Amino acid sequence: MNSADCYRLLGLKLGASRAELKASYRRLARQYHPDVNSGDKLAQEKFIELTEAYKFLLSAIKPSETKEVSGSSQKAATESKPQDSVVSQPQPPAVKVTRKQPSFNCYPPLSALEKQLKGNAYQDLQQMLKERRFARAIALVEGLAQRIPQDPEVRQWKAIAYQSWGRYLVNQKQLDKARIYLKKALKTDPHNRALWAEVDRDFRRLEQLL
Repeated sequence: MNSADCYRLLGLKLGASRAELKASYRRLARQYHPDVNSGDKLAQEKFIELTEAYKFLLSAIKPSETKEVSGSSQKAATESKPQDSVVSQPQPPAVKVTRKQPSFNCYPPLSALEKQLKGNAYQDLQQMLKERRFARAIALVEGLAQRIPQDPEVRQWKAIAYQSWGRYLVNQKQLDKARIYLKKALKTDPHNRALWAEVDRDFRRLEQLL
């Protein structure tokens, strides 16, 4: 898992301050804590993911790498010494297919064959989404989900494929079909905050076209 994945999981922008990181984690941890969601396995998995991401950022990101500089002081520094100014990183898409750190456990654990199958499917899925071959991408990830249904990462990929296809259909003004796939995306991965934000944006766009 890289820092971009962790920030996205915690609902933060790249380079968020440590204070923002801690505040976001505390809020989400209260929401998904097992004591609050007794018997909800999805909430428990989400809580584990949030905790892993939070620990990763605390250990991997130095305080100097976060946005501690105020807007005015950063502007002054930029004007006086451009070569030393902090260059903002481009914001990645809110939802994209990612590979998670192995510490995100899958139960039961994947066999060697399943890991190989998943790795090959990941490469193919990325290429298909890039080339907008959405129907092929959905068929691929649905088949993968049937083969290894216990893998939460594969579930995320399937939701992203649905959302990508739904957004494309909105742009093509095939609104009824778009609504179906956007709803399928939310149903597939209901605890993915980044996905919810993107689907909400797609639905707003859809309503404008009605």
